[in-house]
Amino acid sequence: MGKLLFAILKTARPRQWLKNVAIFTTILFTGEFFVPSIFQTTCWAFIAFCFLSSSGYIINDILDAPKDRKHPFKKFRPVASGTLPIPIAFFTSGAFFILGIYIATSISKPFLILSIVFMSLQYTYSLLLKHIAVIDILAITAAYFIRVYAGEAATGYHISIWLSLAALSLALFLAVGKRRAELTLLQGYQGVLPKDTRVSLSHYSERLLDTYTAMFANSTFITYVYYTFLEKPLSIGVLADRKWMMITIPFVLYGIMRYMQLIYEGKGESPEQILTTDIPLLTTVIVWTISVFIVIYGIGG
Repeated sequence: MGKLLFAILKTARPRQWLKNVAIFTTILFTGEFFVPSIFQTTCWAFIAFCFLSSSGYIINDILDAPKDRKHPFKKFRPVASGTLPIPIAFFTSGAFFILGIYIATSISKPFLILSIVFMSLQYTYSLLLKHIAVIDILAITAAYFIRVYAGEAATGYHISIWLSLAALSLALFLAVGKRRAELTLLQGYQGVLPKDTRVSLSHYSERLLDTYTAMFANSTFITYVYYTFLEKPLSIGVLADRKWMMITIPFVLYGIMRYMQLIYEGKGESPEQILTTDIPLLTTVIVWTISVFIVIYGIGG
């Protein structure tokens, strides 16, 4: 029983729940992070998306099992290796879906609608979209981006358009980086062709993915810089009148450059794994987060 429960937990991919932290973007940047009722609502929204995303991951593993067995690392996934029987995987996915939707209904109607859209995208991606070049990247991007707006739907607060564009650019950067790192990784294994593990990879050349990576790295940096410069301070005063959020720019710049380095080393296939294992990048994210808290909740702008 313990082995089966561990297989279920592993297939649920709890490490990827880090992506759902994007739901906290709204209350962080609108100055509402320490409001108890709003923070509690956002936490429940986070939990709902953890259940929903895990439901999608399990279905994806079921559908991908034949190809995963040809992948140098994915062949060890519980479903692909046979550790987790497919009937139990289906049941677990359904249970997670029901739990996630149940929580979503208690938050707000907009959040429930967005949750359903999110799951529709997840299932459609697993069944169809991931096999279509370019569309697969856009689908991954949409899933990242929906998480950001789920925070808005849950709380009723809104982030600025420039921060939205920065989030969109970052989502595109991460999605392209995921494909670029996967291609780099597979090229290091003789006898393993990209099309054997993911059909869409056969339609991407290194040059094309390099161009995409550079394009969205630039757009992420530029839109974030515009956000820090153009966003109005949350409070009025001598200190707040200065654009203090701009002091966070160097951390974002280094984070982008470090992540690109890891992509070309074939380590960017799983963004959440990199974030939790690469000390320089993790440190940068932590320092950036602390500086954002200081500016918004200390200085006020």
